[in-house]
This record gives sequence, C-alpha cells and structure tokens, in this order.
Amino acid sequence: MIVRKHYRFTGRVQGVGFRYRAKYAANGMGITGWAKNEYDGSVEMEVQGAEEAINKMLVMINKSDYIVIESIESYEIPIEEGEHSFYVV
Repeated sequence: MIVRKHYRFTGRVQGVGFRYRAKYAANGMGITGWAKNEYDGSVEMEVQGAEEAINKMLVMINKSDYIVIESIESYEIPIEEGEHSFYVV
C-alpha cells in the first residue's frame, strides 16, 4: 500500500548532508517526495511510497555520524499522483 507522509525533523539536521542522504536513500528505495531546510533549523520532508520502504529510508538517514535527530513529527497526507522522483529544495 502506497502512503504519503509529511515529516519535520529537529536536532542537528542542517549542514550535515541530511537532505542529500534522504535523496540517496529515497532513490534506492523507490520513494518520491522532497526535503528542504527551514529557517528554524529543522528539515521538512514529504515522502511517498510503501510504508516499509519509508521506514527503511528513515533508518538509512539516521545512520550517520553527523546527523542527530532529536525529534520527528509526522502525519499522513493525501497521495500526489504523477510524482516521479525525490528532490532537494
């Protein structure tokens, strides 16, 4: 089953390759969506794909010596038809 989720990550998530690590993980798992830095130091991300693949992607992002996720807010949102890739904003 395909789902789409919106995430907000806080902690040491900017300036540590978080968004590009997310893109690499998403591309490897067949996940679409986007990730962008916010002015408050957090990272916002939307992902669409199989829930198991999304969970694996989150584990891959968190396996870094530089990224330190302190909190994750998430909620499910409507699927976006026609989205074909994951990109960094």
